[in-house]
Amino acid sequence: MIWEKMTVNPTQAYSITGAPRVVKNNVVIGNGGAEFGVRGYVSAYDADTGDLVWRFYTVPGNPEDDLEEGENQKNESIMKLAASTWGGSNWLDFGGGGTVWDSMAYDPELDLLYIGTGNGGPWEQSRRSPDGGDNLFLSSIIALKPDTGEYVWHYQTTPGDKWDYTATQHMILAELEIDGRLRKVIMQAPKNGFFYVIDRTDGKLISAENYVKVTWASHVDPDSGRPVKIASGDYEEELKFIFPGPLGGHNWHPMSYNPNTGLVYIPVLEMYFAYSKDEAYTYDEKLWNTGIDSQTTIPPKNILQLASLVKSIRGRLSAWDPVEQKEVWKSYHTLPWNGGTLTTSGNLVFQGNSDGEFVAFQADTGKRLWSTDLKSGIIAPPITYSIDGQQYVSVLVGWGGMFALYSGLPAKYTGGPINGKIVTFALGSDLSIPDGPPTLEMPYPPESNADEVTIANGEEKYHAYCFVCHGVGAVGGGVISDLRYMSEETHSKFSAIVLGGMYANKGMVGFSDILSQEDSEEIHAYLIQRAKETYYLERINSFLK
Repeated sequence: MIWEKMTVNPTQAYSITGAPRVVKNNVVIGNGGAEFGVRGYVSAYDADTGDLVWRFYTVPGNPEDDLEEGENQKNESIMKLAASTWGGSNWLDFGGGGTVWDSMAYDPELDLLYIGTGNGGPWEQSRRSPDGGDNLFLSSIIALKPDTGEYVWHYQTTPGDKWDYTATQHMILAELEIDGRLRKVIMQAPKNGFFYVIDRTDGKLISAENYVKVTWASHVDPDSGRPVKIASGDYEEELKFIFPGPLGGHNWHPMSYNPNTGLVYIPVLEMYFAYSKDEAYTYDEKLWNTGIDSQTTIPPKNILQLASLVKSIRGRLSAWDPVEQKEVWKSYHTLPWNGGTLTTSGNLVFQGNSDGEFVAFQADTGKRLWSTDLKSGIIAPPITYSIDGQQYVSVLVGWGGMFALYSGLPAKYTGGPINGKIVTFALGSDLSIPDGPPTLEMPYPPESNADEVTIANGEEKYHAYCFVCHGVGAVGGGVISDLRYMSEETHSKFSAIVLGGMYANKGMVGFSDILSQEDSEEIHAYLIQRAKETYYLERINSFLK
């Protein structure tokens, strides 16, 4: 090993999900963790020595304080301007979010590094910035000088974000002829539902149109570049069903651009979310801090309502014309959580989907040309390369991600089993994929004397503390253990696991500082009830077959 660096404060709940980028002689890396009370930044390290070269904070600190390690003196005035867009001082305690957890791009001709920033933390704005404001540089594209980290320009896609509308999604640099003039542009389809074409020389908006249903804003004003927010997106006073939801109209799954067809191929999510302000919210660094009432995630008990809910969410592959700002063709998927796209000069688009299909489309028309079953949901983008004149297409297969963690029923019965692997294709090759691991058989649930009140309390507490990892309605999406299928031994150790941290070495830390013994027992009672419901439903289904 030549060098290694801890790029975040290990005493805080930072994560790193995005790959580092090498720009000239600097290794540039961001971080994640907005919901856990962190302050976003991006760091550049010398590729030879590992020394910190510069650091740019995407959320300002206290303007009265001195510059921090790695900050460029030339950025002092812009950071003071950013601080003026925050109200109150809560963000100084909560971190504010704005993490750079995925997309970056570099233009060697302009010598500019572009970074995409994330959502506010907590989501609900009044908790972090009681007086409102744009909250720079949340949900923004920022241009920096890669040698020094000096600020050049920014464009904010969602001022005052309160929906988890990140701008960390894939950025494509291209040259487009617009109104008879060749423009150097950045194209991005961030979570907020609008497709942006931005002049990458100065950050000015060229155009923006919604590529998916949007109910939080009517449009993006072409003169100011700002979204025009509307009442249907404001959940401060009452619950609102808002499109897109926090997973966005497009998430981290990369889109691709084909200069021959002039189209961008976007993995689109069609999902709403029930946003409601949590009036009882208090910040806790160990919890998922959104400021949103988690009880809105509890699925309906009525089977017809549940079926309607599941049916209402889906995904599609959208071929988007960035010049005309319109969809040219589309292909629907069963679920919203599907793979990134790859397009080739041979007029093809490749994409995997949640059903485990790997599909080739004709890039200009959307005609489905070929598909194969890879036996597990696919969320990664394919790549293509050549060796000795032979072209290959490879794709990482395996179900996972945020949708698979918390969405419950649809993720459980479509994306799994995990069955992770890398699959490579060549023209004329013959491939047979073995089946994945067998489906778990539901053990008979233990007896429980819990009454309806206890079970209801357990349901409420489960959705306050557990659902983000284990799924709404206690239906696991196949990534982490489905708690309805606990063994007799696990049931007997439930409190030791939940409170005592018996499985901390497996990632399940103890919650004794948050939950009481009574809380644990109520959650356990709810899970036993859900196990019983599932056990008998599966047997009825088996009988009907």
